[in-house]
Amino acid sequence: MKKGIALVNVIVFAAVAITVLVGLVNWGAQTVGTIRTLTQREQADQIAEAGIEYYRWHLAHFPTDYTDGTTTPGPYIHPFDDAYGNQIGQYSLTIIPPTIGSTLVTVKSTGTLTAFPTIQRTIQATLGKPSFAKYAFAANDFMRFGSGTVVNGPIYSNDGIHFDGVALNTVSSALATTTDPDNGNALEWSVFTKSGTADPQPYSPAFSAIPQRTDVFVAGRQISQPNISFSGITADISTLQGLATSSYNIPASGAKGYEIVFSYSAGTTTYKLYKVTGLASPNGCTNDANEANWGAWSTTTETAYPNSGSNTFHLPANGVIFVNDNVWVSGTVGHARITIVAGKLPQPATPPDIIVNNNLKYTYKDGTDVIGLISQGNISVGLYSLDNQEIDAAMVAQNGRIGRFYYNTNCHSSGNSEWHRTTLTIYGMIATFIRYGFTWTGINNYNCGGTAGWIASGYCTRNITYDPNLLYGPPPSFPLSSSQYVPLLWQEL
Repeated sequence: MKKGIALVNVIVFAAVAITVLVGLVNWGAQTVGTIRTLTQREQADQIAEAGIEYYRWHLAHFPTDYTDGTTTPGPYIHPFDDAYGNQIGQYSLTIIPPTIGSTLVTVKSTGTLTAFPTIQRTIQATLGKPSFAKYAFAANDFMRFGSGTVVNGPIYSNDGIHFDGVALNTVSSALATTTDPDNGNALEWSVFTKSGTADPQPYSPAFSAIPQRTDVFVAGRQISQPNISFSGITADISTLQGLATSSYNIPASGAKGYEIVFSYSAGTTTYKLYKVTGLASPNGCTNDANEANWGAWSTTTETAYPNSGSNTFHLPANGVIFVNDNVWVSGTVGHARITIVAGKLPQPATPPDIIVNNNLKYTYKDGTDVIGLISQGNISVGLYSLDNQEIDAAMVAQNGRIGRFYYNTNCHSSGNSEWHRTTLTIYGMIATFIRYGFTWTGINNYNCGGTAGWIASGYCTRNITYDPNLLYGPPPSFPLSSSQYVPLLWQEL
């Protein structure tokens, strides 16, 4: 009886052991299979990544080739070899070229293993060349931002930056140190602040590194960064002139310049073009600050251009209007991407300017609308600008400055005081060769009230907001800050 019970126990425990053993074997087999599948998927993923990297290399050598060295549409298939030269897979590339005026290239790469063709991994990357529009402010000269200024985009200068407001993005300079022209050329860090407790002077015994000051520089400040080439914009202007076709390459006026007035109606943006033949120049208004190319008056007389036929134009297909003269710009755009250039080649001693004396506005501030203003000379807001004015644009002054001239108290029409204005709102970005500014201080002639204080000339309040849509969607054919493609978006599909 006891022997029978023992046999039953043996059989039961053996069955349990066999069941557990079989389960362990199956679990082990599944684990090995899972690991093998994961390994294969990882290999396919790496092959797909290799396809992206290959096309980055290809664009570095052939920056306008979007057909992989062919003239036919993709996909383009390349073998992938291991370290011993054995083909273990392939990647298939689909290239989506940039739209007109853009630098954004989309590359989709699908990696496949030769031994396991059903295992595929697909990666899509957006590559682009950074443009000047990636900055809220870019300058070749010293810049100063007063207290109360809040900037939410990157700030960069080839010179020094005095910043007393709040910077929500990085503030960078090409220099290590600078001298402050507003304070007896005192030695300072190239990016410095006097807000609250002023920065100690650089290289003092008290410290050996630039302090963080996150109360002012929320995202940090950087010194000794690579230069931005403003002179390189000359080549971009030449390219832009070549892109402006037919009636969009406007010849020299033989007068004062041209005025472009945009309008948006029924889902379409058009513009009227006028030849400017007369400018307002009030008596007693003189160039007290001895500024080069001083003026920027409003237009008084103009004629429709051309003289025969309609002067209403649709926007060019490639988005580029080139004016070989001064140009006044105003109006409203909708569903529009446009770049306006004021330039002459070869460049004259006094290059043409762009003047904005009235509102220049987007209908949509979601990236649908974008205006680029590129001037060989200045981009100015003139004497007879609106008291409350808005400019929606990405602006570049290659050799001049973006801002407003100094107008003394005699600069006004009868009964008005145009030499001082109330509020200027800018939505976009600013790149200026010479120190920018829409307000003059030092001679306290006008009390703006509140925190704005006293000004000598210009706008009491300046609201300048960076358009974040410019980062990936700059104006058509806008100048670049780098010639190399960099990855902007990278995702697995």
